[in-house]
Amino acid sequence: MIQSMTGFAERTFTSPSLRVKIGLKCLNHRFLDWSYKGAPVGVLENKLKAVCQKKINRGRVEAMLEITRLDAAGWDIFINEPLLARLVRALEKASTGAGTDVRFSVDNVFRIPYLAELRPRGLRRAEADFLLRAFVRTLDDLLRARRREGGGIVRQLRSHVCAIRRGCLRIERRFRSRHQGLADMLRRKIREQGGGDALSEERLAQETSLQAQRLDITEEISRLKSHLEAVGECLAGRPSEPVGRMLDFLSQELLREVNTISSKSQDLVLIRESLAIKGEVESIRQQVQNLE
Repeated sequence: MIQSMTGFAERTFTSPSLRVKIGLKCLNHRFLDWSYKGAPVGVLENKLKAVCQKKINRGRVEAMLEITRLDAAGWDIFINEPLLARLVRALEKASTGAGTDVRFSVDNVFRIPYLAELRPRGLRRAEADFLLRAFVRTLDDLLRARRREGGGIVRQLRSHVCAIRRGCLRIERRFRSRHQGLADMLRRKIREQGGGDALSEERLAQETSLQAQRLDITEEISRLKSHLEAVGECLAGRPSEPVGRMLDFLSQELLREVNTISSKSQDLVLIRESLAIKGEVESIRQQVQNLE
């Protein structure tokens, strides 16, 4: 299924030694852009990024990891012993001078900056494997969210394509029905500009033909239909194939053709129809920016 570039997933996983909260957010971007924030995981980050690159082609992926150690063996205790010794001596001196005991608890040790610190140990292999599996499961949730949103966008795009096809058919019918009238109108204008019957019938036919060619929108209608077929093929293409860039290109081509039709048209009905199609194409251009 075609995917949107935007999505969000968040899950929490627990093992005997770890509790891991993983959040993944994906935003629009021209290419795949990886951003990692959270607990330091060392070389494991490269593996997380590689997994992401295999499953996502475009978008800015923001990964956030919170890791909580659940076992005592996962922590190192650092105590600045020289500083602690100086502090104890200072407290003893203060107690002697004041003639009273100055109490000093373990809580005080951890509250004083630079005196004591708990440092999480690096991930063991089993823990790293657990975290990688958790990341893959969260990434799958993100992909499902992207596919759901992508499916909604595709339904909207198909609705716009159907509206454009109907408008194109009305333009084609209107142009055909008005084609002979257009030739007669041009003939009258040329006679008026040429001074009545001053032009020969042969010259009049040539001038009428040239003017009619400049106002002919047959080729534009044909190309418009062709681009619509290409859009339909993209929307019905292989599920894993990124189509966002191709649809963006095709929407620009659609806009080019409908603008030409509008500029060539001398009939208010055709102009209104072409402007309506232009509105549908603009909607397509906005929505395909969200597709991978």
